[in-house]
Amino acid sequence: MKSELIPHLFRTEFRKITAVLCKHLGIEHLETAEDIVSDTFLLAVETWSYKGVPENPAAWLYTVAKNKAKNYLQRNTLFHQKIAQKIKSTTSSIQEAEIDLSEQNITDSQLQMLFALCHPSLSAEAQIGLSLRLLCGFGIDEIADAFLTNKETINKRLFRAKEKLREEKVPIEFPAQAEINNRLETVLTTLYLLFSEGYYSECNDRVLRKDLCLEAMRLTHLLIENEQTNKPQVNALISLMCFHASRFEARKNEQGELVLYQDQNESLWNQELITKGVYFFKQASQGNKLSKYHLEAGIAYWHTNKEDTKEKWENILQLYNKLLQLEYSPIAALNRTFALSKVKGNHVAIAEAEKLQLTTNHFYFTLLGELYSTHDKAHAKMNFNKALGLAKTTSDKQTIQTKIDSL
Repeated sequence: MKSELIPHLFRTEFRKITAVLCKHLGIEHLETAEDIVSDTFLLAVETWSYKGVPENPAAWLYTVAKNKAKNYLQRNTLFHQKIAQKIKSTTSSIQEAEIDLSEQNITDSQLQMLFALCHPSLSAEAQIGLSLRLLCGFGIDEIADAFLTNKETINKRLFRAKEKLREEKVPIEFPAQAEINNRLETVLTTLYLLFSEGYYSECNDRVLRKDLCLEAMRLTHLLIENEQTNKPQVNALISLMCFHASRFEARKNEQGELVLYQDQNESLWNQELITKGVYFFKQASQGNKLSKYHLEAGIAYWHTNKEDTKEKWENILQLYNKLLQLEYSPIAALNRTFALSKVKGNHVAIAEAEKLQLTTNHFYFTLLGELYSTHDKAHAKMNFNKALGLAKTTSDKQTIQTKIDSL
């Protein structure tokens, strides 16, 4: 059995089965649905280790999960007495056919679950955390990393959120159109975080996790395909994802090491994804509301042109200026200083960068090292050494060490 198979299936199938079971049982039995699916994966580990991997692993998981759910319903008399009427009828609810794991029902259940988890009774952080956990398969460490906090805080937050959903008896269904619009921003934030974690993950010390990025793109496509959620900002987000995903093959070398943008082989860029990104970017322009995803997609679009032209960097700088006005972020401000260096020179960019004082971020010192390297080797080396001390991943450390060695 390949060591990566079950983690991969957990990432791709756990959320699908959980969404369907939770829709079937009701949001108040969310933890039961999770337990059933977790038990299914535990059985897979135990069984496949000595019997071998079945011909269709995903189908095996679906069958076992359905049987476990049916057994749970059959033996839990209290469950029948309390909520049998809510899931159609006592006799039919325990039949295997009632637990529909067809592709269409999985798709519908995931979208409905996504909007249920983004219920306004929960804080935005709780909404995103639950979505990352249940629909995106994030581990507690990964969620803590995304929120820049610790595991204990995340566990408490998720527990309180589940209790709130149980108390509110939130239905797993598409809300009214007005409510969809209210919740969509949190949904998009969740998908954006999922893609970002795959594109650059400190938690797992990997250059690129395509499975997370592709899952974020798949879920965003579901929003595009649904008439109620096919909004300009959704098109802008999928456009942004396409532009970034187009460079996947060029982002790491044969040794699995990170390849920086300026060193990437442009012939490895996926032109089909770039074309798709342009298409969705045009679709995004049909609205009258400018989102951060529009601006970030614009920045990503200009990066699909490798040429170091003045027009390119002036446009990127202006887009960063608008992005910071719309939604300030220290990292966006830091990235802006690189574009500023291309337009107004390194001295101006250094002055702007040092105002940020992001002294716990290795990207801050890496950028300063890069900017100083053209005229002050000593300051460049000092900043690179600070970056090296703060870097968490092996790939980042290798990249920084290479820059130090080149001085």
